[in-house]
Amino acid sequence: MSEDAGGSDAVTDGIRVKVRAHFLPEHSSPQERRWAFSYTVTITNEGREGATLLARHWVITDAAGNEEHVRGPGVVGHQPSLSAGQTFTYQSGAILRTPHGMMQGEYLMERSDGSRFDAAIAPFALATP
Repeated sequence: MSEDAGGSDAVTDGIRVKVRAHFLPEHSSPQERRWAFSYTVTITNEGREGATLLARHWVITDAAGNEEHVRGPGVVGHQPSLSAGQTFTYQSGAILRTPHGMMQGEYLMERSDGSRFDAAIAPFALATP
């Protein structure tokens, strides 16, 4: 059973990134300093031009101020191309060593003309209820 832990919503150059996080008590172990969270990301192209998600950069910060940077190609094995009006949704997760923290970041996007920009992922809380 997951419990709502926070969320965010940001739009950059027509690309909306919404995130909703959930605490996963069944995968957490406070005795082992392990708090598990899942998050669902919905990326919607609200603009007129298509865009492809090339790479991700996440900054995960726990309550002690420890920062972890996660970079890589695409998301969950995909580099989705979004035409105007299209949406891509995926789920992933994070483990913290404290009962709360936050995540934020950006997706490197590319237009059909080769221009690139970073679509912001607004900060959202990872928090136990």
